Amino acid sequence: MNTNNKVAYITGGTKGIGKGIAESLLANGYRVAISGRNKEEAEHAAKQLGETDTVLGIQSDVRNFTEEQQAIQQVINHFGKVDIVIANAGVGIFASIDEMSIEDWNTMIDTNLTGVFYTLKASVEQLKQNKGYFISIASLAGINFFAQGAGYNASKFGVVGFSQAAMLDLRNHDVKVTTILPGSVTSNFNNHIPSDTDSWKIQPEDMGELVVDLLKMNPRVLPSKIEIRPTKTK
Repeated sequence: MNTNNKVAYITGGTKGIGKGIAESLLANGYRVAISGRNKEEAEHAAKQLGETDTVLGIQSDVRNFTEEQQAIQQVINHFGKVDIVIANAGVGIFASIDEMSIEDWNTMIDTNLTGVFYTLKASVEQLKQNKGYFISIASLAGINFFAQGAGYNASKFGVVGFSQAAMLDLRNHDVKVTTILPGSVTSNFNNHIPSDTDSWKIQPEDMGELVVDLLKMNPRVLPSKIEIRPTKTK
């Protein structure tokens, strides 16, 4: 994919993995729009990343289809098109199933799974028109279950299944779909504050490098599912 004038939209792009991906794309000549639930945070993060001719901050809650439609339209209004969409927004609430609240379950499913569907649904015609690329950020929790992870596991198993099926639906429209399943990543996920103790983990810039490498691959090649882990455990 020639980076010249290519435009990427990243959900959950104000910090952590999403922001790391945005930084890498900008450094490689892409124009980028990032979204978050808070308008001020999205606009502030965009200003940190670059100038308005290369980066745009948008308020959008992926749990709301209308907001995702409006976000895609804002990207089109600002940059003229959308070539790459990265569904990164996610939350994790961990508790035993007998203690998990209905609200927590719905929050994870609505954000992590339905949000990915809404993001793709809102952008799919642009991707088909521009022979684009859709990347979902799942998790190794999408193939490995663990105690106190029932809600999170369900959402991420769903993302993997949804994305792989979408890949089959869209490949003949010249739209690539890749699911990335990272292990431990240094991020602000679940209100974590990154520190030196996270140095063994995958870093946001590593995720950005991976996305850039995917976009550079020959159009005939489709890495449909990628697992990525820290080289060593803690």
